Amino acid sequence: SSQICRVLGGDPPEGFNYELFLDENGQKISKSKGNGLTIEEWLTYASPESLSLFMFQRPKAAKRLYFDVIPKAVDEYFSFLDAYPGQAVDQRLGNPVWHIHSGTPPSIDMPIAFAMLLNLAAASNAHDKSVLWGFILRHVAGVTPETHPKLDELVGYAVRYYDDFVAPTKVFRVPDDVEREALLALDASLAALDAADTRDPDAIQNAIYEVGRSFERYQDRDKASPDGRPGVALAWFATLYRLLLGMERGPRFGSFVAIYGIPETRTLIARALDGTLAAG
Repeated sequence: SSQICRVLGGDPPEGFNYELFLDENGQKISKSKGNGLTIEEWLTYASPESLSLFMFQRPKAAKRLYFDVIPKAVDEYFSFLDAYPGQAVDQRLGNPVWHIHSGTPPSIDMPIAFAMLLNLAAASNAHDKSVLWGFILRHVAGVTPETHPKLDELVGYAVRYYDDFVAPTKVFRVPDDVEREALLALDASLAALDAADTRDPDAIQNAIYEVGRSFERYQDRDKASPDGRPGVALAWFATLYRLLLGMERGPRFGSFVAIYGIPETRTLIARALDGTLAAG
Protein backbone atom coordinates (compact mmCIF):
# COMPACT_ATOMS: atom_id res chain seq x y z
CA SER A 1 0.00 0.00 0.00
CA SER A 2 2.91 2.37 0.74
CA GLN A 3 4.43 1.64 -2.68
CA ILE A 4 1.14 2.41 -4.41
CA CYS A 5 0.93 5.74 -2.58
CA ARG A 6 4.43 6.66 -3.75
CA VAL A 7 3.71 5.64 -7.36
CA LEU A 8 0.72 7.94 -7.29
CA GLY A 9 2.93 10.76 -6.05
CA GLY A 10 1.64 10.82 -2.49
CA ASP A 11 3.17 10.28 0.92
CA PRO A 12 2.18 6.96 2.49
CA PRO A 13 0.71 7.05 6.01
CA GLU A 14 2.89 6.06 8.90
CA GLY A 15 2.54 2.37 9.57
CA PHE A 16 2.01 0.90 13.01
CA ASN A 17 2.96 -2.61 14.02
CA TYR A 18 1.12 -4.18 16.91
CA GLU A 19 0.99 -7.55 18.60
CA LEU A 20 -2.05 -9.69 19.29
CA PHE A 21 -3.22 -11.05 22.64
CA LEU A 22 -2.10 -14.11 24.56
CA ASP A 23 -3.83 -16.16 27.24
CA GLU A 24 -2.51 -16.67 30.79
CA ASN A 25 -0.16 -19.39 29.56
CA GLY A 26 1.35 -17.24 26.83
CA GLN A 27 -0.57 -19.04 24.07
CA LYS A 28 -2.29 -17.26 21.20
CA ILE A 29 -5.93 -16.49 21.88
CA SER A 30 -8.21 -18.53 19.64
CA LYS A 31 -11.96 -18.53 19.15
CA SER A 32 -11.94 -22.27 18.58
CA LYS A 33 -10.16 -22.85 21.89
CA GLY A 34 -12.40 -20.43 23.74
CA ASN A 35 -9.47 -18.96 25.63
CA GLY A 36 -10.27 -15.35 24.88
CA LEU A 37 -11.88 -12.53 26.80
CA THR A 38 -14.52 -10.37 25.12
CA ILE A 39 -15.17 -6.66 25.65
CA GLU A 40 -18.55 -7.51 27.15
CA GLU A 41 -16.96 -9.90 29.62
CA TRP A 42 -14.40 -7.31 30.73
CA LEU A 43 -17.12 -4.71 31.22
CA THR A 44 -19.05 -7.12 33.44
CA TYR A 45 -16.28 -6.88 36.03
CA ALA A 46 -14.68 -3.47 35.48
CA SER A 47 -15.20 -0.02 33.98
CA PRO A 48 -14.61 1.00 30.34
CA GLU A 49 -11.75 3.24 31.55
CA SER A 50 -9.83 0.24 32.91
CA LEU A 51 -10.17 -1.48 29.54
CA SER A 52 -9.00 1.69 27.78
CA LEU A 53 -5.91 1.73 30.00
CA PHE A 54 -5.18 -1.91 29.22
CA MET A 55 -5.42 -1.20 25.49
CA PHE A 56 -3.41 2.05 25.70
CA GLN A 57 -0.34 0.60 27.40
CA ARG A 58 2.43 -1.17 25.46
CA PRO A 59 0.65 -1.33 22.08
CA LYS A 60 3.64 -2.98 20.39
CA ALA A 61 3.96 -5.77 22.96
CA ALA A 62 1.94 -8.98 23.04
CA LYS A 63 -0.44 -8.67 25.98
CA ARG A 64 -1.75 -11.43 28.17
CA LEU A 65 -5.51 -11.01 28.21
CA TYR A 66 -7.34 -13.08 30.80
CA PHE A 67 -9.57 -12.41 33.78
CA ASP A 68 -6.79 -12.06 36.35
CA VAL A 69 -5.46 -8.92 34.65
CA ILE A 70 -8.68 -7.02 35.32
CA PRO A 71 -8.11 -6.09 39.01
CA LYS A 72 -4.60 -4.82 38.24
CA ALA A 73 -5.89 -2.68 35.37
CA VAL A 74 -8.61 -1.20 37.59
CA ASP A 75 -6.20 -0.19 40.35
CA GLU A 76 -3.60 1.11 37.88
CA TYR A 77 -6.23 3.36 36.29
CA PHE A 78 -7.10 4.99 39.62
CA SER A 79 -3.40 5.29 40.51
CA PHE A 80 -2.74 7.21 37.31
CA LEU A 81 -5.86 9.33 37.90
CA ASP A 82 -4.79 10.13 41.47
CA ALA A 83 -1.30 11.17 40.34
CA TYR A 84 -2.48 13.46 37.54
CA PRO A 85 -3.33 16.68 39.48
CA GLY A 86 0.14 16.90 41.03
CA GLN A 87 2.08 16.31 37.83
CA ALA A 88 3.88 18.85 35.65
CA VAL A 89 2.57 19.43 32.12
CA ASP A 90 5.06 17.08 30.45
CA GLN A 91 4.26 14.34 32.99
CA ARG A 92 0.55 14.82 32.43
CA LEU A 93 1.01 14.30 28.70
CA GLY A 94 2.72 11.03 29.49
CA ASN A 95 -0.04 9.94 31.86
CA PRO A 96 -2.46 7.49 30.19
CA VAL A 97 -5.53 9.15 31.71
CA TRP A 98 -4.81 12.35 29.73
CA HIS A 99 -5.27 10.36 26.54
CA ILE A 100 -8.12 8.20 27.81
CA HIS A 101 -10.15 11.29 28.74
CA SER A 102 -9.10 13.49 25.80
CA GLY A 103 -7.10 15.89 27.96
CA THR A 104 -9.65 16.38 30.74
CA PRO A 105 -9.38 13.53 33.29
CA PRO A 106 -12.08 13.62 36.00
CA SER A 107 -11.29 14.16 39.66
CA ILE A 108 -12.33 11.01 41.54
CA ASP A 109 -11.60 10.14 45.16
CA MET A 110 -11.08 6.39 45.40
CA PRO A 111 -10.26 5.57 49.04
CA ILE A 112 -10.20 1.78 48.61
CA ALA A 113 -8.40 -0.24 45.95
CA PHE A 114 -10.22 -2.85 43.90
CA ALA A 115 -7.83 -5.54 45.17
CA MET A 116 -8.78 -4.59 48.73
CA LEU A 117 -12.50 -4.91 47.91
CA LEU A 118 -11.86 -8.38 46.54
CA ASN A 119 -10.12 -9.37 49.76
CA LEU A 120 -12.98 -7.99 51.83
CA ALA A 121 -15.37 -10.01 49.69
CA ALA A 122 -13.21 -13.10 50.17
CA ALA A 123 -13.09 -12.69 53.94
CA SER A 124 -16.82 -12.06 54.31
CA ASN A 125 -18.07 -14.28 51.45
CA ALA A 126 -19.91 -11.22 50.19
CA HIS A 127 -22.46 -11.94 47.48
CA ASP A 128 -24.15 -8.57 47.84
CA LYS A 129 -22.93 -4.97 47.75
CA SER A 130 -24.49 -4.22 51.13
CA VAL A 131 -22.10 -6.62 52.86
CA LEU A 132 -19.01 -4.80 51.60
CA TRP A 133 -20.56 -1.43 52.31
CA GLY A 134 -21.16 -2.56 55.88
CA PHE A 135 -17.40 -2.81 56.43
CA ILE A 136 -16.65 0.39 54.52
CA LEU A 137 -19.21 2.46 56.44
CA ARG A 138 -17.88 1.22 59.79
CA HIS A 139 -14.21 1.76 59.13
CA VAL A 140 -13.78 4.47 56.46
CA ALA A 141 -14.97 7.86 57.68
CA GLY A 142 -17.00 10.12 55.41
CA VAL A 143 -17.53 7.56 52.67
CA THR A 144 -21.01 6.46 51.53
CA PRO A 145 -22.49 5.22 48.24
CA GLU A 146 -23.91 8.70 47.72
CA THR A 147 -20.66 10.60 48.34
CA HIS A 148 -18.55 8.11 46.36
CA PRO A 149 -20.64 6.76 43.46
CA LYS A 150 -17.53 5.47 41.65
CA LEU A 151 -16.59 3.44 44.71
CA ASP A 152 -20.14 2.10 44.80
CA GLU A 153 -19.70 1.08 41.16
CA LEU A 154 -16.43 -0.63 42.05
CA VAL A 155 -18.10 -2.49 44.92
CA GLY A 156 -20.61 -3.92 42.45
CA TYR A 157 -17.83 -5.04 40.13
CA ALA A 158 -15.96 -6.60 43.07
CA VAL A 159 -18.96 -8.69 44.13
CA ARG A 160 -19.43 -10.01 40.58
CA TYR A 161 -15.72 -10.76 40.18
CA TYR A 162 -15.60 -12.50 43.56
CA ASP A 163 -18.63 -14.67 42.78
CA ASP A 164 -17.30 -15.80 39.41
CA PHE A 165 -13.53 -16.04 39.88
CA VAL A 166 -12.45 -15.85 43.52
CA ALA A 167 -15.01 -17.92 45.42
CA PRO A 168 -14.66 -21.03 43.21
CA THR A 169 -10.86 -21.05 43.63
CA LYS A 170 -10.56 -20.46 47.40
CA VAL A 171 -8.62 -23.25 49.08
CA PHE A 172 -8.15 -23.36 52.85
CA ARG A 173 -5.96 -25.74 54.82
CA VAL A 174 -5.38 -26.56 58.47
CA PRO A 175 -2.34 -24.71 59.92
CA ASP A 176 0.69 -26.71 60.98
CA ASP A 177 2.21 -26.37 64.46
CA VAL A 178 4.37 -23.32 63.66
CA GLU A 179 1.51 -21.62 61.85
CA ARG A 180 -0.79 -22.25 64.82
CA GLU A 181 1.69 -20.60 67.16
CA ALA A 182 2.05 -17.66 64.79
CA LEU A 183 -1.73 -17.21 64.48
CA LEU A 184 -2.14 -17.34 68.25
CA ALA A 185 0.58 -14.72 68.63
CA LEU A 186 -1.07 -12.54 65.99
CA ASP A 187 -4.43 -12.84 67.72
CA ALA A 188 -2.88 -11.75 71.02
CA SER A 189 -1.07 -8.87 69.33
CA LEU A 190 -4.24 -7.59 67.68
CA ALA A 191 -6.15 -7.90 70.94
CA ALA A 192 -3.50 -5.81 72.71
CA LEU A 193 -3.66 -2.87 70.31
CA ASP A 194 -4.71 0.44 71.79
CA ALA A 195 -8.15 1.63 70.73
CA ALA A 196 -6.62 4.42 68.60
CA ASP A 197 -4.48 1.91 66.74
CA THR A 198 -7.29 -0.46 65.78
CA ARG A 199 -8.12 1.76 62.79
CA ASP A 200 -4.54 2.72 61.97
CA PRO A 201 -3.26 0.56 59.07
CA ASP A 202 0.37 1.38 59.89
CA ALA A 203 0.04 0.43 63.56
CA ILE A 204 -1.67 -2.82 62.60
CA GLN A 205 0.95 -3.55 59.94
CA ASN A 206 3.73 -2.97 62.46
CA ALA A 207 2.08 -5.38 64.90
CA ILE A 208 1.84 -8.00 62.14
CA TYR A 209 5.50 -7.44 61.26
CA GLU A 210 6.57 -7.94 64.88
CA VAL A 211 4.73 -11.24 65.09
CA GLY A 212 6.30 -12.50 61.86
CA ARG A 213 9.76 -11.38 62.99
CA SER A 214 9.47 -13.46 66.16
CA PHE A 215 9.27 -16.75 64.23
CA GLU A 216 12.39 -18.09 62.58
CA ARG A 217 10.39 -19.51 59.67
CA TYR A 218 9.27 -16.03 58.67
CA GLN A 219 12.52 -14.14 59.25
CA ASP A 220 14.47 -12.61 56.38
CA ARG A 221 18.01 -12.06 57.59
CA ASP A 222 19.02 -10.52 54.27
CA LYS A 223 16.69 -7.60 55.01
CA ALA A 224 17.55 -6.67 58.56
CA SER A 225 15.83 -3.70 60.21
CA PRO A 226 17.90 -0.59 61.13
CA ASP A 227 18.24 -1.86 64.71
CA GLY A 228 19.78 -5.12 63.49
CA ARG A 229 16.75 -7.34 64.00
CA PRO A 230 15.85 -9.73 61.15
CA GLY A 231 13.46 -8.60 58.49
CA VAL A 232 10.16 -10.27 57.71
CA ALA A 233 9.87 -12.60 54.74
CA LEU A 234 6.98 -12.36 52.28
CA ALA A 235 6.20 -15.95 53.26
CA TRP A 236 4.61 -14.60 56.46
CA PHE A 237 2.02 -12.59 54.58
CA ALA A 238 1.48 -15.35 52.03
CA THR A 239 0.74 -17.67 54.95
CA LEU A 240 -1.84 -15.28 56.35
CA TYR A 241 -3.64 -14.99 53.03
CA ARG A 242 -3.66 -18.74 52.49
CA LEU A 243 -4.85 -19.61 56.00
CA LEU A 244 -7.33 -16.77 56.55
CA LEU A 245 -8.61 -16.00 53.04
CA GLY A 246 -7.85 -19.12 51.04
CA MET A 247 -5.93 -17.04 48.52
CA GLU A 248 -2.33 -16.86 47.35
CA ARG A 249 -1.84 -13.11 47.62
CA GLY A 250 -3.50 -9.82 48.44
CA PRO A 251 -2.87 -6.15 49.27
CA ARG A 252 -1.19 -4.80 52.39
CA PHE A 253 -2.51 -6.90 55.23
CA GLY A 254 -2.57 -4.09 57.79
CA SER A 255 -4.83 -2.03 55.54
CA PHE A 256 -7.11 -5.02 55.06
CA VAL A 257 -7.46 -5.55 58.82
CA ALA A 258 -8.14 -1.83 59.39
CA ILE A 259 -11.12 -1.96 57.04
CA TYR A 260 -12.33 -5.47 57.80
CA GLY A 261 -12.08 -4.86 61.56
CA ILE A 262 -10.04 -6.26 64.46
CA PRO A 263 -12.91 -8.38 65.91
CA GLU A 264 -13.72 -9.80 62.48
CA THR A 265 -10.07 -10.62 61.80
CA ARG A 266 -9.73 -12.34 65.17
CA THR A 267 -12.80 -14.40 64.29
CA LEU A 268 -11.08 -15.47 61.07
CA ILE A 269 -8.03 -16.49 63.09
CA ALA A 270 -10.19 -18.51 65.50
CA ARG A 271 -11.90 -20.28 62.62
CA ALA A 272 -8.53 -21.07 61.02
CA LEU A 273 -7.31 -22.50 64.33
CA ASP A 274 -10.37 -24.66 64.99
CA GLY A 275 -10.48 -25.92 61.41
CA THR A 276 -13.87 -24.52 60.42
CA LEU A 277 -12.40 -22.43 57.60
CA ALA A 278 -10.70 -25.46 56.08
CA ALA A 279 -13.86 -27.51 56.57
CA GLY A 280 -15.84 -24.98 54.56
